[in-house]
Amino acid sequence: MPAPLPAPTFDAGAAYPEVNDLRKALDAADWPAVQALFADRDPALHTLLVREAGDHVGSGAFLHHVYDDDPTDQLAGTLHGTHLICDGWRIRSADRARHVSRSQFDQFHEHLRRAEQVLIDVTARYPDDPSAWTERLAIARGLELGQSEARRRYDRLAHHHPHHLPAQTSLLQQLCPKWSGDWDRMFAFARECARTAPDGAPNAVLIADAHLERWLDIDDDQESADYLAQPAVIDEIAQAAERSVLHPAFTHGAGWVWVRSTFALMLCLTDQWAAAATQFTALGNLGSKYPWNYVGGVDGFTEYRAEAYAKGGQS
Repeated sequence: MPAPLPAPTFDAGAAYPEVNDLRKALDAADWPAVQALFADRDPALHTLLVREAGDHVGSGAFLHHVYDDDPTDQLAGTLHGTHLICDGWRIRSADRARHVSRSQFDQFHEHLRRAEQVLIDVTARYPDDPSAWTERLAIARGLELGQSEARRRYDRLAHHHPHHLPAQTSLLQQLCPKWSGDWDRMFAFARECARTAPDGAPNAVLIADAHLERWLDIDDDQESADYLAQPAVIDEIAQAAERSVLHPAFTHGAGWVWVRSTFALMLCLTDQWAAAATQFTALGNLGSKYPWNYVGGVDGFTEYRAEAYAKGGQS
């Protein structure tokens, strides 16, 4: 009998040990330790850690206190603003708008407006801060500031960091019809980011992400199956994988679990089982909430992995 496959975990701390260190520092309200964890990080890891700090339940009062002590502190402002954003989204919930109460929306928007005031100051003082600009993209979406304003914010960031994937992922969401965008602009942006990124960079995942968003928007089962069966869709996802996760220059930098997870799912959905199996092998027991939350979470990951290994010939 083959050995049982490891149960997947979607905990970021399992993939990135810095996340566990950050959580401990936040729980201990140890600001010097928090500062040390952010020192000299590359932009992708810095942004990942900012979001993890912002999403860490229970650290809001501590981060607010640190910010109040020195409102000019770049990191303190970024973390406090991000925590306000995350708290706001928790209040709003992930439900569709019609299921969100007026009170929830009011509190959500109030949190985002407060975060905006903090992060405006951060980006004014430090215009090359990729994490603060990335979070301001989330604010633009939540406050429905429009496509032009979101693009303006992205362009300000891209002037300093032209291949910053967290920001590109955020803008891709903004460009979806569900946020008042359209499919043509979404795909054009994803393709441009993939085309201009170096070979082996993770940015081509935006192609897979764009097709995932398009597929999720189709309500009819036959139409959704037909979409995934199109040769142009299959080929584009395959080529994006070749430029990124299947390229020898691809490395496990910040965000790699989400990148491989997205390709694993889209390669499964387009019946490219051997390529999907290579992604599950690289992931081991690691996964990310997105995109697996769209297909059953941990159970979906487990089921697709088993099918990829059965049909793709790997384990």
